[in-house]
Amino acid sequence: MSRNPSLPRARDSRAGTRQRLSQNFLIDVGAARLIVRSSGVTAADLVLEIGPGDGMLTRQLLGAAGRILAYEKDGYYAERLRRRYAGNDRIMLFHRDFRTVRVPDEPFAVVANVPFAVTTDVVRWCLAARQLTSATLLTQLEFARKHSGDYGRWTKLTVTHWPTVATTLGTRIGRHSFRPVPSVDTALLRLHRRPHPLLPHSALDDYRRVVKLGFRGVGGSLASSLRTQFPARTVRAACTAAGIMQDEPVGFVHPDRWMTLYRVLRIGHRQGNAPRYTNVSDTFMYQTRKEAM
Repeated sequence: MSRNPSLPRARDSRAGTRQRLSQNFLIDVGAARLIVRSSGVTAADLVLEIGPGDGMLTRQLLGAAGRILAYEKDGYYAERLRRRYAGNDRIMLFHRDFRTVRVPDEPFAVVANVPFAVTTDVVRWCLAARQLTSATLLTQLEFARKHSGDYGRWTKLTVTHWPTVATTLGTRIGRHSFRPVPSVDTALLRLHRRPHPLLPHSALDDYRRVVKLGFRGVGGSLASSLRTQFPARTVRAACTAAGIMQDEPVGFVHPDRWMTLYRVLRIGHRQGNAPRYTNVSDTFMYQTRKEAM
């Protein structure tokens, strides 16, 4: 019996799709259970799963979550999962790119083995979703360490959202828990929305503008960047209160110190130690500027 020449092409096509969509499927049931347990989801929770693939994590989520909305970009696996769970009204499968999904209008959690190529996009989506309660994301180890401050440095993205979302490093999971085996190990990146923000909601936009200013990289330090638009005396007072050295690079400043820094900067502004400004296209435009050197 002759071999069907279409079979190699089909396998090649699937391999090409896996590479294009950055698919590394979880095959370790123990790891899947650990991820779901780490997420803390319960039967009362709505969970969004990103890229379920062949459903290893989905099966564990069904044993813990109340309802699941699963979004799979690969039509082949989306259809397989849709058929598998056709009779289960607790789960809905969608052939769709998660990044285009509308945020639910009720509280929800995200649990996912995130395709490596879109990790930053997924994290940004989660951070922007006000109804998100938590996100448990399996990412490349380096990414999880970088965004949780495990290297002793902090990213602009983490600092920007720190008043509303805590970002922590979770369990590490080895590369051999996946097929195809990726070139790096993975870890859980945990996002948890704070029940009580560290700053009033009315101050968040202003805080984020200050963070943007601080990360401009002027002069090699956070203080240098801030002095481009705040009086030197105000910057010195704020940095001293927050325990920040005048020559400290912005990436080394813990997000908690940013809270103190911001509060003192704004107090200085109210007391007249900083110039008045108006917000135009996310930048500070000064009406007056009097720096005390």
